[in-house]
Amino acid sequence: MKNRPKVGIGVIVNHNGKILLGKRLNAHGVGSWSFPGGHLEFSESWKDCARREVLEETNLSIKNIRFHGVTNDIFTMESKHYITIFMECDYASGDLKNLEPHKCEKWEWFTWKSLPENLFLPIRNLRKK
Repeated sequence: MKNRPKVGIGVIVNHNGKILLGKRLNAHGVGSWSFPGGHLEFSESWKDCARREVLEETNLSIKNIRFHGVTNDIFTMESKHYITIFMECDYASGDLKNLEPHKCEKWEWFTWKSLPENLFLPIRNLRKK
């Protein structure tokens, strides 16, 4: 059986003119900065996945969830292929916490003009559009 692409959801959380990024620790993209997100579950809507992943990873609730874009991401070194769906939203409530410290070193807020250099491949591909 051939390998097929997996579907990932990246969530752009806006708050006070900044967006949230986490420094990855797990699997592919170690050391790069990424939006909250994860795998789309069977029968889950994109909005529900965005809501679930942000809450699971950061303790934040989000609102005004909307489609932002999609990328085709091939991680050659790891032999992985993802279709990444980006959803954009606004912070609603909650205190920022790192609820998955085995997957994320830390969360930080950045402006679009002050993003860190080492961005996760899907975000680099999104910025090329």
